[in-house]
Amino acid sequence: MADYDLTGFDRGTFTHDGTSRRILRRGTGPAVIVLAEIPGITPKVLEFAERVAAIGCTAVLPVLFGTPGRDADPAHIGPLKAGLYMASSIGKVCVSREFTVLATGKSSPVVTWLRALAAHEHQRCGGPGVGAVGMCLTGGFALAMAADERLLAPVLSQPSMPLALTKSRAGTIDISAEDLATVRGRCEREGLRVIGLRFRGDRLVPGDRFAFLRRELGEAFTAVELDDSAANPDAVPPPHSVLTEHLIDAPDQPTRAALDEVLDLFRTRLLEQGPTADTTAAGAGV
Repeated sequence: MADYDLTGFDRGTFTHDGTSRRILRRGTGPAVIVLAEIPGITPKVLEFAERVAAIGCTAVLPVLFGTPGRDADPAHIGPLKAGLYMASSIGKVCVSREFTVLATGKSSPVVTWLRALAAHEHQRCGGPGVGAVGMCLTGGFALAMAADERLLAPVLSQPSMPLALTKSRAGTIDISAEDLATVRGRCEREGLRVIGLRFRGDRLVPGDRFAFLRRELGEAFTAVELDDSAANPDAVPPPHSVLTEHLIDAPDQPTRAALDEVLDLFRTRLLEQGPTADTTAAGAGV
């Protein structure tokens, strides 16, 4: 796959508290914030965004790292170029104070900016609320964003932070105790539903992390755990990226069923409840 043609994606910026980032958008209807995995907004992430737009939502992709549309598949660009691009994105994340990589019991500072983006997109796009999908490094961001009542459909795809270097880190996720308590309360009072996705053999997303989420959120947490054999065998890394690199987009495939469950969550929470928000700002630019 070559670098992705971004034709069809609107481009803009969003600024909050002095920090500006580029934004890609596609579609109309309630917003779904799509948070890319390392190394960035790859062609597969953009394909997922197109699926979100196709059901009647607006896919909103903030550029947190990497180059939008750049192909990072070693099978296409070679292991050296792929490795250098991956290392560049990881390096930027590790030196940034906005991303929490090792600390436990803490939400990444960038979540504050993402909540502001979600609030802006809710006003802009209308609908009852906003959805969010985090992947890998950003997986837990979608959970922390759900401390805001506008976030109605959080999805944690292979949430990998904090790095599971110890058993205690494996048995938690990158969210503060205060934010987690708020999300738990929303699950109990409002029926908030949280979906998590992982391959069972993925060392970056240990089973203890999902066990922790089950304990904390109870039946509100839906764990989609797939056998490694369900992953796309043509993808170079070990089974990890459920909705993107390791997706087999064909009927009767477990990864396709996982994708469909995510899209169904957006349909039921964002499209079938009827608009409750002020939509007068819909279509406004940034």
